This record gives sequence, C-alpha cells and structure tokens, in this order.
Amino acid sequence: MTLTLRQSDFKLGFLAVVPLWIGFLPFAISYALLARTAGLSIWETQLMSLTVFSGGAQFIAANMFLQQANLFSVVLTTFLLNARHLLYGLSVSQNLKLGPLQRSKAAWVLTDEAFGVTANAHYPSYAYLMGASMSVFVSWNVFTLIGALLGSSIPDPLQYGVDFVFPLAFLALLMPTLKNSPAFIVAAFSALLALLLQKVLHLQGGVSVLLVGIFGSMLGAALTFKEKA
Repeated sequence: MTLTLRQSDFKLGFLAVVPLWIGFLPFAISYALLARTAGLSIWETQLMSLTVFSGGAQFIAANMFLQQANLFSVVLTTFLLNARHLLYGLSVSQNLKLGPLQRSKAAWVLTDEAFGVTANAHYPSYAYLMGASMSVFVSWNVFTLIGALLGSSIPDPLQYGVDFVFPLAFLALLMPTLKNSPAFIVAAFSALLALLLQKVLHLQGGVSVLLVGIFGSMLGAALTFKEKA
C-alpha cells in the first residue's frame, strides 16, 4: 500500500512539471549551442547537464569558458548564482520529513520548478518532490542532447524572444498562493525588491533571489504575527 502511494505521488509530481517542458526546450537548446561554441564536445556539454543540472549555472559556465575564464571564477560565480537553493533546502527540510540519504538526493535534483510545483501541491511528499525533479531532469537532458547534436544547423531559439515563457510559468505557480492580503503584499514587495537589486544594483540572479527570499520571509513573518496579535 505504501509503495503504491509513493508511486502515485511520484507520477503526480512528474506530470505536474510536464506543462513546463515547453519552457525548458529553448533554454536547453540555447545552452547546448553556447557550450558547443565555447569548445565543449557533445559529451562534455551533456555531462554538464547530467551533473551540474542547473540551467542558469550552465549558461554562466559556458559563457565563461567562451571567455577563457579560470576555473575558480567559474565555480565562485555559479555558486553565487545558485545561492537561492539554500532557502529552497531550508523550506523542504521543514515541510518534508527526510532521512539523510533522501536529503542528499533531494539536494542534488532540487530546481526552481520542482520546488515551486511541490510547494503548491495539496499533499507534498518526498516521492512527489522526486517525481517533479526527475521530470525536470529528464526533459532538460533530452533537450540538451537535441541541441548538442543539431549544433549550428539550428538558430538559437532565445533570439526569437521565447524566454518570456519561464516568467509566465512561475507566475502561474505563484497565483494560487495569493490567498490573502499579506501574501499579496509580500509578492508585490518581493517583485519590487528583485527589480531594484537586479536592474539598479546589478546583483547576480542567485544573490538577488536569496536576498529577496530573506527579506520577503521577514516581511511575511511580521505581517502574519500582526494578523494573529
């Protein structure tokens, strides 16, 4: 019975991410084209998707390889870009009861999309999280391979402006969570702060998301405490 429930949760998590695949396609192909231009072989390009498994970090790394940056700079930059995952990990560890091995597996495959889908699930579980994560992992790697194999025979899909798909996808994940005024206030504050940090202060995406998460959480906690008082 327990195994059946886990399989069901895994399937639900996997299918929940499928509508987002259309957003992964242009980004994965664009990454593959950039990596090949930077001199990476087909297998090196694919290996980065299999092991690093972070679209933003892979884009930055491939671009820095193209500019012949040193390895330390690449590692430091990608670390800062993915700093937001610290908040994701804290949230997952608080809401799901995970063993040491499960924590390690979840940390490796945790992505923005898998976290967002799981956070919005009615009954989130480790199996659901892994299903959502594997849905991202499989599609991202398949699309990377397509881009790496086709190479320069196809144009970069991002030059056609299809990168708007991702923000729309995350907006769709956000809307169901806006159920009261504190949620609306926190969402509006976070959006404005993100614009300030990235457009005015020009902070790296991962750092700005981490700061927005911290200050947004503090505001949410303050508003919630005020409501209960």
